[in-house]
Amino acid sequence: MLDVKETLKSAEEKMKKGASFLAEDLARVRAGRANAAIVDGVRVNAYGQVVPLNQVATVSVPDARTITIKPWDRKQIQDVEKGIMDSDVGITPENNGEMVILHLPQPTEERRKELVKQCNKLGEQTKVQIRGIRSDFKDKLKKAVKDGLSEDVGKDAENELQKLHDKYVKQVDDTLAEKQKEIMTI
Repeated sequence: MLDVKETLKSAEEKMKKGASFLAEDLARVRAGRANAAIVDGVRVNAYGQVVPLNQVATVSVPDARTITIKPWDRKQIQDVEKGIMDSDVGITPENNGEMVILHLPQPTEERRKELVKQCNKLGEQTKVQIRGIRSDFKDKLKKAVKDGLSEDVGKDAENELQKLHDKYVKQVDDTLAEKQKEIMTI
């Protein structure tokens, strides 16, 4: 027999993961303001291994348009620069001998609109994922009703599932609205 509470809990966990993954993805979108998350995906070749940037350097944001990356070993500065150039960050690094500096340009109106579209696309993918999770668990509940679960319990569980769906879709919408506001603010 299907445990309804466990099923709903599992559905909520999956929806929550989708929503939090979107928030992480949106943090990497360059909105014109410096954010250390922009370089989270950068990988650096250090001592024969490819490692995340934050394992070989300190990343800081001294002002709204600058990210500084100070390698712990000065010999690594070229590798850090190369890692940034090879990544999808899209900013040419400067090297002053001690640290790598990324100057973020002010995005144009057109570029900001492109970024909003990119964010909306990510948000829509997350909503589709949440809908898919709802659909999968709804099918499980219907199968459980056929296998002997009370129809009332099945309907109540479906209603709870719909509430979870609505909650996480709203969370996605709120996250998107916040990011759009950040992007469009000059």
